[in-house]
Amino acid sequence: MSLLHQIALTLIPGVGSVNGRTLLSYCGSEEEVFKTKNTALVKIPGIGLKVASAIHDPSFFKRAEEELEFINKFKIDSLFFTSPNYPKRLKNCSDAPLLLYSKGNCDFNRQKVINIVGTRKATEYGKEITRQFIEGIQHHQPIIVSGLAYGIDIIAHKEALKQNLSTVGVLAHGLDKIYPAIHRPIAQKMLEQGALITEFVSRSKPDRENFPKRNRIVAGMCDATIVIEAGESGGALITADIANSYNRDVFAFPGRVFDEFSVGCNQLIKSSGAQLITGAKDFEFFMGWAQNKIKKISQKELFYELNTDEKVIFDIIKSENLISIDDLLLKSQYSSGNISKILLNLEVNAIIKQYPGKIYSIFDC
Repeated sequence: MSLLHQIALTLIPGVGSVNGRTLLSYCGSEEEVFKTKNTALVKIPGIGLKVASAIHDPSFFKRAEEELEFINKFKIDSLFFTSPNYPKRLKNCSDAPLLLYSKGNCDFNRQKVINIVGTRKATEYGKEITRQFIEGIQHHQPIIVSGLAYGIDIIAHKEALKQNLSTVGVLAHGLDKIYPAIHRPIAQKMLEQGALITEFVSRSKPDRENFPKRNRIVAGMCDATIVIEAGESGGALITADIANSYNRDVFAFPGRVFDEFSVGCNQLIKSSGAQLITGAKDFEFFMGWAQNKIKKISQKELFYELNTDEKVIFDIIKSENLISIDDLLLKSQYSSGNISKILLNLEVNAIIKQYPGKIYSIFDC
């Protein structure tokens, strides 16, 4: 596969994550996308004449060549969505970026990956919750993900470094800069004990519209989102909404009803958009982290007759003993909506059991 073609594909206006996958599905490879004639491209769903013409615009290849030079010069890792190193949790999201750029030392597919988000104007209450929470889960050695922004984000990164945890900053711009610039020293430390990751090429500015795009990566690459202080609106609530849409676990710390930066958390809890937690022990319980080991399940004869799709899922779970929803999606290649229906039916009929954190096993008959 050609990295040059992969970069060029992401630069074309109107392609994006969904259309990019469609193009690859129809054409077979990145190189073939650029070899395919306009008359054939316009027959592909979602690809009109404007996009087809842009695919053959040589300026995008010129920009891709510049980016490739930048990547090689600064030893930046590129993760195409078909790469085994691409965050597997994020890969299951329909709008996941085709290509990610990262710098640092981190396995994005570790067993436990969570994100911590919140207001940029954190109070002492929010700062202390963040510190205590990360200290409380330190022994689980999770990766702590956030957006390197002011407030709760940077506190989470700092505390993760202090607790010798891997921490990942998801950027809303290219890897040629750090925004805000004042966080550059922390970002440098994170390269030794984690990573910086982005979907944006170099020279990309931290424009307002980039931050919601950044937030979907924060939500998608993690098992759970933890909101610590949030106003009535803002990026933390956007991340929580996206995490819910991805069928991820969302948690929020409550605050006093009159506090400006507890409004968002309290509303999330009130609307069932997040599970209320008051500390690390609550989180461990809901995620199933408090259980050191779930006993191996022995399966007896089934009296419920499985249909074809149910049999596929049942066999995958049985072979793995314990498996997460993300790995199920990857192994089965079923859509999120389809697999949710299958899992629900298997649970209702006591064929499988769900543990906290969306971990599945064969039911203990």
